[in-house]
Amino acid sequence: MSGELLLSYPSAFLIGLLGSTHCLGMCGGISASLSMAIPVGRGFRLRQAAMLLAFNGGRIGSYVAIATLIALLSTGAAQQWVQLAPLLRTLAGVLLILMGLSMGQWWQGIRYVEKVGAPVWKKLSPLTKRLIPVQHPLQALALGALWGWLPCGLVYSTLGWAALQPSVPQAATTMLFFGLGTLPSMLITGMAANALKRLQHNRQFRQLTGLLLIAFGLWTLPLGALH
Repeated sequence: MSGELLLSYPSAFLIGLLGSTHCLGMCGGISASLSMAIPVGRGFRLRQAAMLLAFNGGRIGSYVAIATLIALLSTGAAQQWVQLAPLLRTLAGVLLILMGLSMGQWWQGIRYVEKVGAPVWKKLSPLTKRLIPVQHPLQALALGALWGWLPCGLVYSTLGWAALQPSVPQAATTMLFFGLGTLPSMLITGMAANALKRLQHNRQFRQLTGLLLIAFGLWTLPLGALH
């Protein structure tokens, strides 16, 4: 199990990295607006980096918190009902495949999954408006923590995968690595927005990313156990 577990962390990071173009569509706008709201002048880059790191730190922190809550339920249930493990793996694999189909622009069925989190986001979204415009890093941290609950198929896909981990800390760490994988594109959004936008709309890149996510999903499916 330890070898498989060690492999899961870089895999989660890679899923986040591959799905970064999807993150740009969901979170890139708010990340870019944080940069544009900072007055240009002495220490601009330092202030910009602090604001972006705070926002994304809050966002990733929420991913870890959600994974912890889910793992508290899933690991406890898995200990009582061993039969649940193949079901969890199947759910995680299917979600990754749906995300891959969406990334490749072949089918947008993942949007139906994203509606699951809509009621929670409906409660939290009014709070985000109170934090805008962002004036300091603590405000950006709070905004990021709320933004982490935005319904997102890529996040849900990885949460299903993190729930398979044998313990709560390992599930949380898996989600942490996923969040870190999304970080590079989010940090450079304000600095290289045009280049990232071209990459986001590049059909070949999206299809390659979609195929890789589908491969992750197929690898996750417990085909042997289902038989």
